[in-house]
Amino acid sequence: MRKKVSLFLAAVMIFTSSALIGCSFSKLPPEPDPVDDNFRTFYQIFVGSFSDSNNDGIGDIRGIINRIDYLNDGNINSGKSLGVQGLWLSPIFSSPSYHKYDAKDYYEIDWRFGSEEDLKELVSLCDERNIKIILDLAINHTSNTHEWFLKFKEARTKGDSDDPYYDYYSAVTTADKKNGVQYQKIAGVDCWYECNFDGAMPELNYDNPEVREAMLDVAKYYLDLGIDGFRFDAVKYIYYGDTERSVDFWKWYMDELYAVNPEIYCVGECWSGDTEVIDYYSAGLNCFNFSMAQAEGVAATAAKGFAISKYINYVESYQDKILEKYDGGMLMSFLSNHDMDRIAGAFVTENHMKMAANLYILCTGSPVIYYGEEIGMRGSRGGESTDANRRLAMLWGDGDLISDPTGSTYPTEKQIQSTVKSQMEDENSLYNYYCKLISIRHKYPAIARGDYNALRFGQKNLGGFIIEYEGETLVLIHNTSTEEISYDLSGCSALDGYTFKEISDYIGVGKAKLDGTVLTVGPQTSVILN
Repeated sequence: MRKKVSLFLAAVMIFTSSALIGCSFSKLPPEPDPVDDNFRTFYQIFVGSFSDSNNDGIGDIRGIINRIDYLNDGNINSGKSLGVQGLWLSPIFSSPSYHKYDAKDYYEIDWRFGSEEDLKELVSLCDERNIKIILDLAINHTSNTHEWFLKFKEARTKGDSDDPYYDYYSAVTTADKKNGVQYQKIAGVDCWYECNFDGAMPELNYDNPEVREAMLDVAKYYLDLGIDGFRFDAVKYIYYGDTERSVDFWKWYMDELYAVNPEIYCVGECWSGDTEVIDYYSAGLNCFNFSMAQAEGVAATAAKGFAISKYINYVESYQDKILEKYDGGMLMSFLSNHDMDRIAGAFVTENHMKMAANLYILCTGSPVIYYGEEIGMRGSRGGESTDANRRLAMLWGDGDLISDPTGSTYPTEKQIQSTVKSQMEDENSLYNYYCKLISIRHKYPAIARGDYNALRFGQKNLGGFIIEYEGETLVLIHNTSTEEISYDLSGCSALDGYTFKEISDYIGVGKAKLDGTVLTVGPQTSVILN
């Protein structure tokens, strides 16, 4: 995968710039939206906590419709919206829970979230703005209130093995229970159904061809409605403990979906080590990268001032491993999501948060921003045992009556005091920083799509990549320290024989300049050269 790259011209750029915190410098004029594929910046929405359109305190699909200009106003280079190019919606199907990961009916939109007509309207708006929209689809289990499970339970209780629902769910006798797998007994009979997350969330039996076809039909139904793809929950639980069989299932499932829509956008959640995660790429399924995420992930640790070498080496190596498994594979990076403590709580200062954002948004593949991350929202389990504290109401500050989800206990005094409204009015806010950062990413197709070759400068906090894409090359360099760093680029062997035209963009806490071959990068700042 490694290719020799070249940079031309030896002109010295002379410029002046503002020293504003969170500023960015742009030498080149804004480019048209380059998005014509699946390498997009996504935004994860926990629907019930995002925006409330009918004043019942619960977020809904129409709330998302009402906020579409906030997400993407139709011109991702306008600087007046986040400019995200994709939306991932948490489950919207009928369900007895607040989180909806336990579907009661996959063909019915939960009444609290709206209607199928609302979903169609959102899809239409997204199409107009070149936004892909994907639905969170948990196919490994359903609710125990699902009609399928009720019929399965009845058939098992009667011992009616001829009933078509008798084998709809994964079930064993007492003698066949496996270690490490969770089960719940059906009263009165020797039948234990698999339920790895909760007794109210029974696991479907994918050895049953009828189950496979039924869940394929669900996906096809929403593709027909105009949905662009899916985020598949808990992909390793199809055959829990048997990666090979689970991967084989996903190969079949993805082949069927690609036959319906060759441009489908799908991502799987395999919360495991990289070795197991990468196995799922061979199924033609991109997967979230958990090594980049959370307080101890490679992005956050580098942003906090630890050696950047781990981050640089990791991105280069992981991209190689993905492409060995799947030619169309991409890194799916994120800092936190609905199952994790919010990332803002991992940093002492907002400047560290900005640096972490640089590291995963200015990176190969398709980054995913968790709603509220762009304003620094906080939320964590703490001493509680509920993920509701990680899924708190979006802080709009404009009268939206959205409420925290059922069961949340996060102390108000620990939450940030600013809102979307107040941050939009502050040019130095984290929100406006994210807008600038995403806009810079969009200007350079190579950032998302290019071949990454690590640049190592022998300094703890300075490093980056040579990135090549379709015959064009750029250099991306990060300074993760809290001090300005100057470095003579002629001292980097990977750049021998190359000279540089100019700095085309930078973003961070400080400034940047190029004086001949000497590059000076301000603290917690990233630079793009070409």
